[in-house]
Amino acid sequence: MSHQPIILGIETSCDDTAAAVVAGGQLLANSVSTQLEHEKWGGVVPEIASRAHERQIVPVVNDALAKAGIDRADIDAVAVTVGPGLIGSLLVGVSFAKALCLGLDRPLIAVNHLDGHLASLYLAPSPPPWPHLCLIVSGGHTQLMRVDGPGETTLLGRTRDDAAGEAFDKVGKLLGLSYPAGPQVDRLAREGDPTFHAFPRTRLKGYDWSFSGIKTSVLYYLNALPETERSGFAARHLSDLCASFQEAVVDMLVAPVKKAMQDTGIRHVGLVGGVSANTRLRERLGELCTTQRGALYVPPMEYCMDNAAMIAMAGLHRFQSGQTSPLTVSADPSLTLT
Repeated sequence: MSHQPIILGIETSCDDTAAAVVAGGQLLANSVSTQLEHEKWGGVVPEIASRAHERQIVPVVNDALAKAGIDRADIDAVAVTVGPGLIGSLLVGVSFAKALCLGLDRPLIAVNHLDGHLASLYLAPSPPPWPHLCLIVSGGHTQLMRVDGPGETTLLGRTRDDAAGEAFDKVGKLLGLSYPAGPQVDRLAREGDPTFHAFPRTRLKGYDWSFSGIKTSVLYYLNALPETERSGFAARHLSDLCASFQEAVVDMLVAPVKKAMQDTGIRHVGLVGGVSANTRLRERLGELCTTQRGALYVPPMEYCMDNAAMIAMAGLHRFQSGQTSPLTVSADPSLTLT
């Protein structure tokens, strides 16, 4: 029986310290330490995030290895997120991974965080065939990719300004919700009327998006209310406002995917990233794929958010194709996926 490659994945691009172990395509362990320190600030504070990573990286990696039942010496390679993300956070993971590879004499595999999200589809029992389209939607990114194989991607569309997840958080803050607001908007919207107010849908040529307009539209809508009535009105109609805003964002997200399916003839669609947990987006894309006689693929819920399992899986794909990285590789907070 041939040896199944064992890959340790490390993810520290933002505020979650994560490590995972994949062996031969099977996930053996996934460990995550979520930073709660940022809630009172209404967003991730880079300096606080990097210091928390420094405290958590060793115990999180040790926890993943213990859960997998393997020793450090059993690792065949270490995959780590090198970008995009917060530079201080990235440096903690990259520096630790380099030191581990040097000490164990194992190869390093640099992984683009977005490539990790694409690989998260292979953590599900039934991954999509190639080629497929994949919508990456998170707090920092909104991109539509064509995927022809591991590492074989073509950028079809992207946001010109705010990411969809960023719009959810900013509008949630306008409505008085705590950070992160995206899951709360989704939950409240289920109880609201999506036709309560018709927020404008921005349409761009091709497959690109712009979400800054709808964020501003919600602000103007609230500011147009008499100041004495504003907070009370928003509280009474919170679910309706969340549903109306969410429906507009989902409309905008789905339209370029439909166009790409029609233009390319590709009927298999992946949905990844933190916003892939949104129930309305899943529902609408599922309906689209059904009408187009295709199929929607979404990772298990625990792998929608930032995690190391997807980094380990992306690393495995690279390792199997002989792609490793020099120990001189640097963290790149602006790394792109084309």
